[in-house]
Amino acid sequence: MKKFYQIVLLLVVITVVACTNNKQETNTELATLSGIKRSDFQSSLNGDSIDLFVLSNANGVEVSITNYGGRIVSVMVPDRDGNMKDVVLGYDNIDDYRATDNNFGATIGRYGNRIAHGKITVEGVEYQLPQNNFGHTLHGGPEGFDKKVFKANQIDNQTLELTYLSEDGEAGFPGNLSVKVTMILTNDNAIDIQYEAETDKETIVNLTNHSYFNLSGDANKTILNDVLTINADQFTPVDDTFMTTGEILTVEGTPMDFRNSNVIGERIDNYEYEQLKFGDGYDHNWVLNTGGDISQLAASVYSQETGILLEVYTTEPGLQVYTGNFLDGTNVGKYGAVYNKRNAICLETQKYPDSPNKSNWPSPYLKPGETYTSRCIYKFSVEN
Repeated sequence: MKKFYQIVLLLVVITVVACTNNKQETNTELATLSGIKRSDFQSSLNGDSIDLFVLSNANGVEVSITNYGGRIVSVMVPDRDGNMKDVVLGYDNIDDYRATDNNFGATIGRYGNRIAHGKITVEGVEYQLPQNNFGHTLHGGPEGFDKKVFKANQIDNQTLELTYLSEDGEAGFPGNLSVKVTMILTNDNAIDIQYEAETDKETIVNLTNHSYFNLSGDANKTILNDVLTINADQFTPVDDTFMTTGEILTVEGTPMDFRNSNVIGERIDNYEYEQLKFGDGYDHNWVLNTGGDISQLAASVYSQETGILLEVYTTEPGLQVYTGNFLDGTNVGKYGAVYNKRNAICLETQKYPDSPNKSNWPSPYLKPGETYTSRCIYKFSVEN
């Protein structure tokens, strides 16, 4: 009889374990709040595993991230009526991310933005980097961090740690660069992105995030009716190849003045103003007034349609604002949305473009024994 009960107990344990395992397997297939499935991201590249990681807080806000390119895939936040909206552009599967040349939601490196003619000088040695944008190097070149697989460690429901070793000579950059990106979904509905990097040889580094925001929650719509504020008295003008000239100009009396909130579409097509003609709209770096103080507001975007407010805080001296001028309808993303011109805005915290070649600008150089740090906070709330 004792043996009979032992057998029954064993069968019960096996059944419970089996049910638990089945539940766990089912959970990997469950759609996120955004409707994205983890299984559609589970893949590999050069032997490195790709996956989808989901952060959520007590308010029901949810952020989905893939370690392919360290990309923010979806951000679900409430609008003024409490309806959850996905406010970033992207794809719902890994195949589309890999099949198209895009920066949607990506961690950008080694150097965000442009480097003139792809040339840098480090410790007296000139390095030629790949040229992928009007003869310049953009966002680390054609094989930047956006196409690399980061090692991922989900610390808890609200924290994801991504690491990557960029080897000496990768994309032409000197030094073995160890990178750590920590993404934290806070309880006040902010995505707190913290960057760290160390090198064994002097190099340059300028990391940023390239999320495309559309606060209407409908990426078929433009962002032209959104209200933009930028805490900057100055900006760095560009030439017709989008390269900074080396000047720093006042925003006073120009369409670049967003110190007082302005509707984005109000002046964006004023091509009599040469900078808007060169950029085909806004695609410029603003010199922030914040002095690297993370507590001071750098910029904000407000959707008049949904009441969703996005605030940006950073330790960086500059902010690239890009209004999706080169989206052309060839990318069809999540929910079947067609990504057309000016259907999103990017807010990239950064060193100024081409800083390695402009010695009077904030330095992007990193030496052995030093630690590069940078921080960007994207905070979401609702205003009625």
